[in-house]
Amino acid sequence: MAIPTQIRDFLDRNKVAYTFCTHSPAYTAQGLAHVQHVSGKDLAKVVMVVADARMVMTVLPGSHRVNLDRLAELLKAKSVRLATEEEFRGLFPDCELGAMPPFGNLYNLDVWADETLQAHPAIVFNAGSHIETIQMSYADFERLARPRVASFGELRH
Repeated sequence: MAIPTQIRDFLDRNKVAYTFCTHSPAYTAQGLAHVQHVSGKDLAKVVMVVADARMVMTVLPGSHRVNLDRLAELLKAKSVRLATEEEFRGLFPDCELGAMPPFGNLYNLDVWADETLQAHPAIVFNAGSHIETIQMSYADFERLARPRVASFGELRH
């Protein structure tokens, strides 16, 4: 397996320095942080939500969860809920289910990043599979993904 062509071409075309890593399978943010030997705060996890009738990609530290009420306010949506895997299964055809990188802009999705990620010089995220990650600077991620940045994450208990 390798980085999906669309993602690799996007990073290379934008002259982004990144590190690609293969690791043992990890299916949760905590599991990924463990096999990558990074703090959950440095891991950028993707959480898909449905705001009213539209799909939205959120990106936040692996140590956090989405505050749905706060996100609804930010999105000016009547209802926001976590999306089911079935609902977003077809949106990322070049990625394993649940292992999409945080570049929703490549898939015609709005991207929202939690502001706490800005405190981390580098972030690690899934590279389209459960056995590969990309590490790159947060500044490059923000430049490429052009997320709306706001406070909608909260530490998991």
